[in-house]
Amino acid sequence: MSNANIAQVQSLYAAFGRGDVATIIAGLAPDADWESVGRRSDYPAFGSRRGAAEIEEFFQIVAEHEDFSDFSPRAFYAAGDKVFVLGSYTLKMRNTGKPVACEWVHVFTFRDGKVTRWREHTDTAQFAAAWRG
Repeated sequence: MSNANIAQVQSLYAAFGRGDVATIIAGLAPDADWESVGRRSDYPAFGSRRGAAEIEEFFQIVAEHEDFSDFSPRAFYAAGDKVFVLGSYTLKMRNTGKPVACEWVHVFTFRDGKVTRWREHTDTAQFAAAWRG
């Protein structure tokens, strides 16, 4: 199942690259738990969300505020029901024009071929500084 889970994660990233949020949502369990670890007061996309409507809100915030010049998932590791992805991105905050360039770790948890949990760990201080200008 690990290879299937990695393939599923890769297809979700491809959908993200196309701006295809509907395909991402279709790959999630109905009660999926989605968190970009950090305080929402530091940046609106941070914090925990649950279910399709709240997760769609996350993607709306990202699309509205982040102008990506690079989004690169670099390494995929599967262990049991989890897929760990190491990557990096470079973007500018649309509201300030300030850059963000950092590495990240995404952790996907699967059940029955669907993502039940997603965690993003990134440089929250850099995001907060760019957001505030």
